[in-house]
Amino acid sequence: MTDSASPDSPKPEPAPAKASGSAGAKPKAPALEDKPFADYISQDLLPALAKECQAYGGPAPELTFAEGPMPVAQVSCWMVKGELPGGRMFWLCFTAPDLDAAKMIALAEAGAQPSLLESFLIDEKKMSLPLLVSRLVQRLNGQKWLGPN
Repeated sequence: MTDSASPDSPKPEPAPAKASGSAGAKPKAPALEDKPFADYISQDLLPALAKECQAYGGPAPELTFAEGPMPVAQVSCWMVKGELPGGRMFWLCFTAPDLDAAKMIALAEAGAQPSLLESFLIDEKKMSLPLLVSRLVQRLNGQKWLGPN
């Protein structure tokens, strides 16, 4: 019996590898934290923070986002500044325009200037919107600044 394939005949092409996933699968949406820093703060963090503060039974704080001098230290930073009813104020400062940058928080009673900066979320590996909001609201509630404390 002889082999019908000669050494000079072309060999069959291997079948192409199948793509993983279904053909009509939508690409995964990028994480909120992958947005540009300023967009993330303005479009996601500020509204979520206002909503969570209101959930404690009080009005939403007045929130602004800007670059300027950090309270107490007077070094340039990006900050979320909040004013609660009654004139109490807080600042969440980012040392660079990046969610993973070092963060500081400052608090001031009505009519007073902040006198202390505290490190904020220093041990967290991955920053997320729920984490930022919950820890900031937890800190404000710890001061008894939210709701009917």
